[in-house]
Amino acid sequence: MADTRAHGSTAVATGGDTATAPALLQIEDLTSSYGAVRALDGVSLTADAGRITAVLGANGAGKTTLLRTVSGLVRASSGRVTLAGEDITTASVESMVGRGMAHVPEGRGVISELTVHENLRVGALFRGKVEKSEYDRIYDLFPRIAERRDQPAHVLSGGERQMLVIGRALLAQPRILLLDEPSLGLAPRIVAQIFGLLRRLVDSEGLSVLLVEQNARSALSVADVGVVLNLGRVVVTDSARTLMADEDLRHAYLGF
Repeated sequence: MADTRAHGSTAVATGGDTATAPALLQIEDLTSSYGAVRALDGVSLTADAGRITAVLGANGAGKTTLLRTVSGLVRASSGRVTLAGEDITTASVESMVGRGMAHVPEGRGVISELTVHENLRVGALFRGKVEKSEYDRIYDLFPRIAERRDQPAHVLSGGERQMLVIGRALLAQPRILLLDEPSLGLAPRIVAQIFGLLRRLVDSEGLSVLLVEQNARSALSVADVGVVLNLGRVVVTDSARTLMADEDLRHAYLGF
């Protein structure tokens, strides 16, 4: 099954209305390999401003490699990535935050010896002075980590660690947030809280999110656009609502 329903800037339905948002992140014919294994094979997609774009697919589809290539952790073999019109295909990992991109990789990488607050400060190091109100905003978004701000990060639960790494990324004031499998290993209630927060940040503050998820049902429940990968290639791009309703595609590629 292959489908090319959408290209370039994506028209999506939100609340019954159709709107076309400008492409913030543009990925064109991106190829990436690990040795002889081609993990991405000509992937093209956009993540539009003020939208959640969910990248879905089974294990081995290329989802994590896509984020790692976009953020510079893996070098593209060919293709092009632009952020707000600027070519970032060969930009250094270190420069990505300053360009407006924050990447939260799979694994909830907190620094366990540091306190929760010290972990947050790491997310703002490149900015210099950060006002107390910015930290207070993160604690307002995540009351669970506010309660533990002076405790070492190793005492946090998996859900609390996920909240912390997302909060740390938000302190960098990104234009686009790249999230890799944020629901992995978490209870459904915590997943709903985190995804609900992402939706609110997009709707109220215009944050853009490129969300990689194997939990397709939860991701589509909050996303505007869904992109399905299979064996390193885009199978279909469409509105989240349309993908959720496509029973054949869900069974074939998304497992529900």
